[in-house]
Amino acid sequence: MFDVVVVGAGPGGSITAKTCAENGLNVLLVEKRQEIGVPVRCAEGISKSALERFVEPKKFFISREVVGAKIYAPDGTEITLSEERAGNEVGYVLERKVFDRYLAKLASNAGAEVLVKTTAYAFERKDGIVRVKLRRMGEEWEVETKIVVGADGVESRVAKAFGIDTTLKPNELESCVQYLMTNIDFDPDYCHFWLGKSIAPGGYIWLFPKKVGANVGIGVMPSLAKRSPKEYLDDFVSERFPNGRIVELVAGAVPVCGEIESAVADNLMLVGDAARHADPITGGGIANAMKAGYYAGKVAVEAVKRGDFSKNFLKRYDKLWKDDFGKDLARKRKLQQKLIKMDDETLNKIFRSIPKNIKELSVRAIVLEIFKKHPKLLWDIKDLIL
Repeated sequence: MFDVVVVGAGPGGSITAKTCAENGLNVLLVEKRQEIGVPVRCAEGISKSALERFVEPKKFFISREVVGAKIYAPDGTEITLSEERAGNEVGYVLERKVFDRYLAKLASNAGAEVLVKTTAYAFERKDGIVRVKLRRMGEEWEVETKIVVGADGVESRVAKAFGIDTTLKPNELESCVQYLMTNIDFDPDYCHFWLGKSIAPGGYIWLFPKKVGANVGIGVMPSLAKRSPKEYLDDFVSERFPNGRIVELVAGAVPVCGEIESAVADNLMLVGDAARHADPITGGGIANAMKAGYYAGKVAVEAVKRGDFSKNFLKRYDKLWKDDFGKDLARKRKLQQKLIKMDDETLNKIFRSIPKNIKELSVRAIVLEIFKKHPKLLWDIKDLIL
């Protein structure tokens, strides 16, 4: 019998397990993959404040520190943001393979039992307890738990098993491809983002500097794209970095649907991509997953003390993550829906209209400048801006 079984050992799952174990709960953390942190389906960026809220930065899992972000319009017009103003994905570029294992080790050191190559494939709720069926290298067995935390990604098997519909519509999903590249020329002190329907319909192309080379990737909205994300990325790379070498390729999907109504059911909480906690504009999810994991852990501790694992009690978790970043997800979803409708010439016009002497170069300040110069473009979402 465990107090909590956490499915998925990404940042959200490991922070959940660590928080629970530190507070005296009996915790099992399972990861279906052979190695935690592999494959890396992530640009690997996180703000300094978001990381430092939960762990002390260590040189061995930080690949690069950046000072800001450069954002490019389709015609090349550039906006530069400091890292404090650039959002949750800019500040540190991690080595996710190392970082994820470090977080899992912290959970283990706190007292959680960690199993890799272990799939949680079935769940049966009876008399307020959940029986979890596990499979590892051909061996099958069951454990019992009071709470399950689903941190198992965008295609969450846990959510489906507990009756939470997290089905994504075509315009609520970004299809992503990323290359680790070397032999390319760029400013390594900044993360770089390229916008435009012609290069990344419904999304953008990114470059995150690493200790050696950079992550160069793309996210596109399948409902808007005429080709595969890899084809768009290949065109960009061949034009921008003709001498670059591709060392590694990864692909995946990111939910960009914004805030969901609830991430809980009886005996269940969902964390990270499983709960659709990714930023609808950037697709970044590490920071919100870690926050959600911490809140899920705190609520699990309280639930065990009370002996109440009902949906009604676990809704305390919904309130915590919504009060922290849920409203921001909802706002960014509305802004994202507006941005994806803009053609390239409109984006060029907007970027060119931002004054060089703008006092505060933050995302909000830029949007305010856009509203001043082109109020018709953003009139229907003015309440999100003013």
